[in-house]
Amino acid sequence: MGEFDLIARYFTRPVRSGGAVALGVGDDCALLAPRPGMHLAVSSDMLVEGRHFFADVDPRTLGHKALAVNLSDLAACGARPLAFTLALALPQADASWLQAFADGLFALADAHDCVLIGGDTTRGPLNLCITVFGEVPAGQALLRSGAQVGDDIWVSGTLGDARLALEALRGRIQLPASALARARQRLEQPTPRVQLGQRLRGIASSALDVSDGLLGDLGHILAASGAGAEIELAKTTELIAASALFTGPEAIFDMELMHQCTLAGGDDYELAFTAAPAQREAVQSAARQADVAVTRIGRITATPGLRLLDAQGQPQPAAYASFDHFA
Repeated sequence: MGEFDLIARYFTRPVRSGGAVALGVGDDCALLAPRPGMHLAVSSDMLVEGRHFFADVDPRTLGHKALAVNLSDLAACGARPLAFTLALALPQADASWLQAFADGLFALADAHDCVLIGGDTTRGPLNLCITVFGEVPAGQALLRSGAQVGDDIWVSGTLGDARLALEALRGRIQLPASALARARQRLEQPTPRVQLGQRLRGIASSALDVSDGLLGDLGHILAASGAGAEIELAKTTELIAASALFTGPEAIFDMELMHQCTLAGGDDYELAFTAAPAQREAVQSAARQADVAVTRIGRITATPGLRLLDAQGQPQPAAYASFDHFA
């Protein structure tokens, strides 16, 4: 199978007329036509075998995740997905692998009406790079720089289960089979909170997606906003779906591991955002409409730095490092 046969067979689809894509796969460039009054939101993410996923990963779930991590960036900006490009390096053109990968990729793309408009293929170590394009009304994009002193800090969904799965798959801990299956789905098939991001426009003061760990990612909001934060540890322990494994007389993991997973785990692709206390009902309404739970975990402060507080409101010494490719 040649390169152009591969593209035609697995990654070329008709472009729906009347949408934002004026020209898709087939020319040297694709053409997008955002609506008047819209800004184009653009984000790229790369997934590398051995760094972002295991060599034996199900290609269908890999197709899903490759696009999901990019859609999560659009969600954090409050943008509606339009289209994406795919740059794909393959050690070989395996038909069954490609079909499964394309099935997972397009299942998520179709769910968000996001069109593949081009890219590149080459031979090499397995490497996936997607650039996604979205649109957001001018002046309404959610940014990292808008957090205000007194704002609540919120997190969508659950955190920590992806890291828990990673620890189990690396052989560092043992998980019951059912718990591993649930956690592994969170690692390999994250849910981008696209609807929530759009519904938070005009409500949230800042936002980002949690990809490298909650505390490290929140640090980007604090740096961009020139503020500090206080986080309630008791609230963060509620965020891991597998919390039952950490509590009770037969608990099989310690609290330190729970904190490591929820505070610095990474690969969650949930939204962390801030909003004024007066917006609490609006936040909850947006979450209900997007069919996702949200949890208020702390507040923005004038004092620089990020502090973890116990149930009595006392600062707790802790150092949790988020993921860094070059650390």
